[in-house]
Amino acid sequence: MHTLTFILVVLVAVEHFYILILEMFMWTKPRTLKVFGIAPALAEQTKAMAANQGLYNGFLAAGLVFSLMHGNEAFAMQLQVFFLSCVVVAAIYGSLTVKKSIIFIQGLPAALALLSVLTLG
Repeated sequence: MHTLTFILVVLVAVEHFYILILEMFMWTKPRTLKVFGIAPALAEQTKAMAANQGLYNGFLAAGLVFSLMHGNEAFAMQLQVFFLSCVVVAAIYGSLTVKKSIIFIQGLPAALALLSVLTLG
């Protein structure tokens, strides 16, 4: 695996572990309220929903980490294509339905990583 590809996949995984932490454990904290642009009352009402979203972000990150550790390089690449594609699709949907900046914050790093996987290996 190319070094740039490895770094980009790691960055996407770390970003999604960070989102997991924000959504599962820090949803009602001031920092998270600012990041997601939500009011404290709404955060309290949506705490369980956010934790569920965080769990899904954790699954994406775990899949990417698993792909980096897998011994079969061809299968590892398939895993990376799958999980990075999931992130890109989720970012497109999120940017259309929640906040436009999601396409840049989550989608761009995942798209760059995906491009790197497909072109550099």
